Amino acid sequence: MTFQQARWDEPAVWDLTTSYPTSPPPGIASVPERFRRKRGVRWPEIAEPEVVRHYTRLSQMNLGIDTAFYPLGSCTMKYNPKVSELLARRPGAAQVHPYQPEATVQGALELTYRLERLLSRVTGFPEVSLQPGAGAHGEYAALLMVRAYFRDRGELDRRTEILLPDTAHGTNPASASQAGFAAREIPSKDGCVDLAALRAAVSDRTAGFMLTNPNTAGLFEGEILEIAETVHTAGGLLYYDGANLNAILGVTNPARMGFDIAHINLHKTFATPHGGGGPGAGVLAAGEKLAPYLPVPRIAKSGRRFRLDYDRPRSIGKIKTAYGNFGLDVRAYAFAISHGEEGLKQVARRAVLNSNYLGVRLGKLLPRPFRTLVKHEFVLSGTPLRERGVRTLDLAKRLLDEGVHAPTVYFPSLVEEALMIEPPETESRRELDRFAEAFERAVSDTPENLHAAPHHLAVRRIDEVRAAREPRLSWKDLRTAAVNVETPGRLAAGDEGSSPKDPGVAR
Repeated sequence: MTFQQARWDEPAVWDLTTSYPTSPPPGIASVPERFRRKRGVRWPEIAEPEVVRHYTRLSQMNLGIDTAFYPLGSCTMKYNPKVSELLARRPGAAQVHPYQPEATVQGALELTYRLERLLSRVTGFPEVSLQPGAGAHGEYAALLMVRAYFRDRGELDRRTEILLPDTAHGTNPASASQAGFAAREIPSKDGCVDLAALRAAVSDRTAGFMLTNPNTAGLFEGEILEIAETVHTAGGLLYYDGANLNAILGVTNPARMGFDIAHINLHKTFATPHGGGGPGAGVLAAGEKLAPYLPVPRIAKSGRRFRLDYDRPRSIGKIKTAYGNFGLDVRAYAFAISHGEEGLKQVARRAVLNSNYLGVRLGKLLPRPFRTLVKHEFVLSGTPLRERGVRTLDLAKRLLDEGVHAPTVYFPSLVEEALMIEPPETESRRELDRFAEAFERAVSDTPENLHAAPHHLAVRRIDEVRAAREPRLSWKDLRTAAVNVETPGRLAAGDEGSSPKDPGVAR
């Protein structure tokens, strides 16, 4: 059965009304002249049902985590429990201001403190900071801590390199560069770090090695203790990218593997919302060497009272205006305590089971470069499709017509025409089977249909290069460039179908 996305010729909200206020609002005379606008704003006046229906129709044009499985590899796109959402929206949580006096937010500070202690047990590290706003922010802050550590030791002039596996997330080299280090890539062997290559690369220039375990090929780095020993013997530090923590949650932890510092994505492992540019939470956890350098403030407990502690002389300082993202902290804490210690272990085990079940099914359709037991995600290669003149991107677009979100494509780069798929623990066997059946239909489709996909969405195939170079970020841009959706061909990002009454209206 082919998926038909809900679609209307939906105008912009500004075009839903022809009635705009013509007179100043009551009470405007009491506002001093210098505070008044020089020109009125043309706010549309629309009845509440019209507003609700407008945005509901727009939402039905999207694939979302509440309607479909998100198989994005390396992202852990879980369903977000509604109980966590309800708790985070309670007035006592949602209306807290980041600059309220400490005496008025003792409950918020206590919850944050408890979450830090919980995450300390999860990671095995004694000290935790919730301040970083996202994963890449946590990476950058961690590398600033590494930099400060070697500065205090008088080694910063020569500790100039950060080593990275060729399976690293793209933010890793970017964070290293931003922190003032040179990034150096270490090749993989059978999907894992080539230990011989690492041993040849480490030197007195090595400041650290950034690694996620399991890695982005979906494999557990079985030689992790040897990797840690190699880096530490050279005087470097081992950094844990926590994007894939979901696969080992409660089973093992970064400290046991020999890491010195880690960031954790609450928006991945602990089922808080993410995507679309935010929100995020890139929690930092550190061992004894690096804990003194964690950003300030830290949450300290004195008796039954909690306070923000800035008296940390070796800290890298404040890296965010507010302390973390409290709304996500509430959701993450609710997720953790509702599962309990044993439940969190089951999260990891179920994620591993789901990945291997789906990997075996899809491995009958496309080759799996790494056929060993995988963890939370697995990789397929779309190279057989090229014999039919089809690329991985075509397959991903075709999957959208099936009502399922496309997986990650062209990553990791060590696999040609890669598709990386991660079925988190929140997905049932029914959903996994549905995805597998949709995948089989898409793979079996004709090259002509694959090249032209998606066929049934409100937005057709976009020109990826033009979209990157000439992004249309405003409805005003779309208004001037709207293209009829029925017209075949490629569109730039944001081009959409046009209304028969007004070809310039953007959705």
